[in-house]
Amino acid sequence: MEKVLMKGNEALAESAMRAGCRFFFGYPITPQTELAAYMSKKMPKVGGTYLQAESEVAAINMVYGASAAGARVMTSSSSPGISLKGEGISYMAGADLPGVIINVQRGGPGLGGIQPSQSDYFQATKATGHGDFQVVVYAPSTVQEMSDIVYEAFDVADKYRTPVMILADGMLGQMMEPVVLPEPKNPEDLPAKPWACTGHEGKRAHNVVNSLYLTAEALEQLNVERYQRYDQIKATELRAEAYLTEDADIVLVAFGASARVARSAVNAARAEGIKAGLLRPITLWPFPAEAMEATIDSAKEYLVVEMNMGQMVEDVRLCVEGRRPVGFFGRCGGIIPTPAEVLGQIRQIHERLAAEGE
Repeated sequence: MEKVLMKGNEALAESAMRAGCRFFFGYPITPQTELAAYMSKKMPKVGGTYLQAESEVAAINMVYGASAAGARVMTSSSSPGISLKGEGISYMAGADLPGVIINVQRGGPGLGGIQPSQSDYFQATKATGHGDFQVVVYAPSTVQEMSDIVYEAFDVADKYRTPVMILADGMLGQMMEPVVLPEPKNPEDLPAKPWACTGHEGKRAHNVVNSLYLTAEALEQLNVERYQRYDQIKATELRAEAYLTEDADIVLVAFGASARVARSAVNAARAEGIKAGLLRPITLWPFPAEAMEATIDSAKEYLVVEMNMGQMVEDVRLCVEGRRPVGFFGRCGGIIPTPAEVLGQIRQIHERLAAEGE
């Protein structure tokens, strides 16, 4: 196995190509530009196509076209760019087209800033675009996980014929860590896509890729069938990591870069004799409700840590259903919470719980 030192953005690009991605359409925006730059250099060397589109809107529609032709295809951007891609993502979902979309988040709303953020959680998990649909959303927390998840994301996208989003952030995109890269796949060895528009040569019926259905009954039936696939995803693709939660009185819930900070705070709390643990959702949609439920018996209180004003905390509260208090600590605008700040929050909860138990 090959081990190299790579930026998160570069690891995403390299592993995507190793997963059989041969088409990339994007547009530069900080802090994901290194991903596109890496693709521009390497994609031609593996017989692929890199194209910097004239806009984010053009890029996502190129993704639509390449996917409809059966290709493994990816695009990447950062927060404002993903908003521009929203219509095209909805079209892909409506046409049941697979594809991988990378969001290396920056602060917002609007142009915001170029520092790391997690303020696109709502957009990714609740309203990526218009209509009744979801996309599978993964939240890596290390450069190694960036590599592993994007490699797997193409398989998930193809299996369920759905867009898949990797929700990273500027911290993970820019940091460097050792990575064991996956084995390259030959695109010719990938499973066939009998639904794709590849030319029928008079041997089969025409394939039609479309998201427009003017008959209400037909559109309803397609949406119902799509949600049946979503149920399959919920049953088979949920992922989360539990760290020291078995006996934890205080369970932190954090994803992505915030989970790295929270893990350090948990270790510091344990060193002080405070029973803290961490639950890290890896799939943000579907949200790992079963993993949350597994912590409910030991937990006396939850603390959600995010780089936003409070977004995933709502899903945690839905899972907990009022059975335990759920607190929130967040920094936003591109400020990364520190382990000391999170440890301070843990201490406050611990002291209050101790006082209530006296």
